[in-house]
Amino acid sequence: MKKTVHFGAGNIGRGFIGALFSQSGYHVTFVDIAEQIINQLNEEKSYQVKLATDKGETTKINNVSGLNNMTQENEVVEAIQQATYLTTAIGPNILPRIAPLIARGLKERVNSQNEKLYVIACENQIGATDILRNHILEHLDDETKGKLDGRIYFFNSAVDRIVPIQDNKGSLDVLVETYYEWVVETSEIIPEVQGMKIVEDLAPYIERKLFTVNTGHAVIAYLGYLSGKSTIDQTLADEKIAKQVQETLKETGAYLIKQYGLDEAEHTKYINKILERFKNPYLNDAVTRVARGPIRKLGPEDRLVRPATEAQKAGLSYSNLAKAIAAALLFDFNEDEEAQKLQAMIKENGVMNVLKEISKLEENSEVTKEVINQYEKLQQEVK
Repeated sequence: MKKTVHFGAGNIGRGFIGALFSQSGYHVTFVDIAEQIINQLNEEKSYQVKLATDKGETTKINNVSGLNNMTQENEVVEAIQQATYLTTAIGPNILPRIAPLIARGLKERVNSQNEKLYVIACENQIGATDILRNHILEHLDDETKGKLDGRIYFFNSAVDRIVPIQDNKGSLDVLVETYYEWVVETSEIIPEVQGMKIVEDLAPYIERKLFTVNTGHAVIAYLGYLSGKSTIDQTLADEKIAKQVQETLKETGAYLIKQYGLDEAEHTKYINKILERFKNPYLNDAVTRVARGPIRKLGPEDRLVRPATEAQKAGLSYSNLAKAIAAALLFDFNEDEEAQKLQAMIKENGVMNVLKEISKLEENSEVTKEVINQYEKLQQEVK
C-alpha cells in the first residue's frame, strides 16, 4: 500500500488532507504531539468524517496510524523513508518546529534510496511550502542539499475547507463542510490523490482564496465579536454586517480582477458562493475560533493588510479593508493569547507603532491613516 506522512492530527488534518489520502488508497501516518489522539489512531485505526448538512452524511476513514514527534522521532524518520507524500496542516507558525525532524528524515532518505518524495505544506499562507523548505535547508549539510534535486520535490498549495472547533468528546470523528478545494502548483506528473487539483501557476488561486475566503471569514469574525455575536452564521444574519462584508470583498475582488484578469461576473459568483458557505448553521462555527491569532492575521502578507496595501498601490478603494484591520486591532478576547498580547502592545505603544511593527505599515502611509481613522470610529461605536 502507498504511504503518506501528515504532520498535524487535529480536526483539519483528519477531516481534510488525511481523509483525501486515505480515500485515495494511501496509509496515512499522522504525526503530532497530542498523545491521546495518536494513541486512539493506533488503537482504532479508523474514524468518521461527518458532513455539516441536514442529513449529516458520514464517510469512514481507514488505514490510519499515529506517531508522536516528541517521543518517537526515530519512527517518524523511518516513516518518511517509506512515504510518497509528506504533508502538513499544523499552522504556519509551527513549521519551523517540525523542520529539524523532517530534515533528519530527508537526509536518511536521500542517502538510502532514489524514490521521489513530494512535500506539500497545506497551510493558510502564501508560499507555505517554500517557507517550510527554507527551514528544512537550515538543518541540512551541503552534501545532502546537493542530493535533493530530482528526488525531493516541494510544491506550494492552496487549501480551503471549513472545519470548526468541535467537542469531539474523546472521539476521532470530525465534522466538516461539504465544500473543499486543494490546489497544488507543479508542472510535474505526480501520483494521483483524490480531490487534488494540479495547476502550473498557483498565484491566482491562492490569492483569490486568501483574499476572499480568509478575508471574508476574518471580517465576519472581528465585526461579529465587536457586536457580541457567537457564531459566523449568526453574524451574517445581521444585515448591516453582511453588507459590510460584501463591500470589503468588493475591494479585494477589484484588486484580484485587476491583478489576474479575472472575469468580474464569475468572481462575483465566487464571492456569493463563499458567503453562502459561511451561512451554514450546521457548522456552528464560533466567532472567536475564526478571529483567533490576530497578530498573525495582521501580518503584511496576510488576509487583511496585503489586499489593502495592494489596492492602495493600484489606486483602488481600501477603506472597508481598513475598517476590517481596525476591527482586528480591537479583538480583545481574553482566552486568546495573541489577542491579549496585541492589546498590551497597543496600550504600551499605540496603534500606529503596532501597525508598523506587526503589519510593516509606515506611519505616514495612506493605509495607516485610514486604519487609525476607522479604529477611532469603531472605538466610539463599541463604547
